[in-house]
Amino acid sequence: MRLHALAAVATVFLATLAATAAPAQATPYVVIEADTGRVVSEQEATARWYPASLTKLVTLYVALQAVRDGRVTLQTPLVVSPRANKAPPSKMGFKPGTEVTLGNALKMLMVKSANDIAITIAEGLGGSVEDFATMMNAAAVRLGMRESHFVNPNGLHSDEHFSSARDMALIGYALFRDFDQYSGFFGIGALRLEDQIIPTHNGLLGRYPGADGMKTGFTCPAGFNVVASAARGNRRLIAVVLGYPNAKARSLKAASLLDTGFASYARRTTIDALPSVAGAPPNMRSRVCGPNRERVAEDDFATVAGQAQDNERPAFFSSQGSGPSSGVAVLQAQMGTRPAFEPEEIYIGRAPGYMGPSLSARSTYVAAAVGAAATAAMVSKPKAAPAKASKGKPAKPKGKPKKPAR
Repeated sequence: MRLHALAAVATVFLATLAATAAPAQATPYVVIEADTGRVVSEQEATARWYPASLTKLVTLYVALQAVRDGRVTLQTPLVVSPRANKAPPSKMGFKPGTEVTLGNALKMLMVKSANDIAITIAEGLGGSVEDFATMMNAAAVRLGMRESHFVNPNGLHSDEHFSSARDMALIGYALFRDFDQYSGFFGIGALRLEDQIIPTHNGLLGRYPGADGMKTGFTCPAGFNVVASAARGNRRLIAVVLGYPNAKARSLKAASLLDTGFASYARRTTIDALPSVAGAPPNMRSRVCGPNRERVAEDDFATVAGQAQDNERPAFFSSQGSGPSSGVAVLQAQMGTRPAFEPEEIYIGRAPGYMGPSLSARSTYVAAAVGAAATAAMVSKPKAAPAKASKGKPAKPKGKPKKPAR
């Protein structure tokens, strides 16, 4: 009996040891060239994943499509609804009835990652969140995003709201290809609303040499995600990293992939040619937010940086210095400091002199066009973009805005 008991204990011990030693679940990534769409590197790039606020890149694309098609302008005012006001953080916290121009709303969407503003954009341009989601899915089909299905404009968790690293790279590629004149929306370092400074969540901007956009995302089921773009000379890369345990690890992984990408040639395979795989998205809650969540020590960051330096054979020249440098090492050295950005001014209220209608939930003006726009998005080719609207002088906000929730 004693031998049986010892054998049972040994079995349990070995099983526990094996489980402890087992590698963590692989997290998807992909790196592509932004001008050709050719793949530089990838891992499980077509596995379904919860995108979190990376979703807002699709919201941005659909909004810019509406501007390009002449249905709205960046000066069109949108009205904050009670539904938008009740959205969970991150949010701006504007009261129902507040007007904000589409241009300012898109800046808040990309920098603050404001969930209430995403709903405001969706209701203004689609009539409702649900109808706007139809427009998002139509655009996704047209762009070849085969692993994606969207039910909201902000990425708040739903089991029915998912994407993949490949599809997120596709939307980044499409934004640069179709709306390069609006690429300023992708890389704003900070906003100023009256006396409030709103910094970006993108940890690569101002820290990684050449970083110029795009979007971060986080929920407990998704983990920490990022779509990051960076340029070296005439070459721009887009890296997508999904499911990391914290923001620092996410940024360092993206920087490592970009370093390797700039030192490598792209494959012949384009991003749209990667084969899809079946399966439901994993839920990362226990790994990211649970009591036994993965914690990354400073030694682990040093290991990531060291591996990146070992893997990058040719050095590149940092835009912030005169000698060769590893971008991930530059990023790591600056992680304890906040980059200094000149904040871009935004405001609430209408643009000076704007006399057109405001758009809100179930707007007659928008609702009549939703079905046709969604159908056209699946089959139409991009049209020439209109000239960029002038910003004008910001209107003075009426009263002090409610302090944003964090």
